[in-house]
Amino acid sequence: QVQLVESGGGSVQAGGSLRLSCAISGYTYYNFCMGWFRQALGKEREVVAGIYTGTGVTDYADSVKGRFIISQDEGKNTLYLQMSSLKPEDTAMYYCAAAKTPCARMSRTRDYWGQGTQVTVSS
Repeated sequence: QVQLVESGGGSVQAGGSLRLSCAISGYTYYNFCMGWFRQALGKEREVVAGIYTGTGVTDYADSVKGRFIISQDEGKNTLYLQMSSLKPEDTAMYYCAAAKTPCARMSRTRDYWGQGTQVTVSS
């Protein structure tokens, strides 16, 4: 069974950094659309960053461009989200998700979801 497990969340002051990890098991990592999503209290889930694992091509939501970096380690079957210059509005539950091909990097349509990891940014 495919399983995604996020880690690395926590509480941080505005301007600080965190790195989230998503470990993938039970399925081949190659040729997936992987992404990071977030959902703040009272708001709908939104896509933060996406990557096509076969090429490493990435895309980002405008709100995080220049601050967040999505990356992958194929050998470890792991996805990362490096978050810097964090703002209070980044506070949310962050989810790792995967979509089988054919897929779009920034699509909300996903086949697998992790349980989430909480990120809280205080001012």
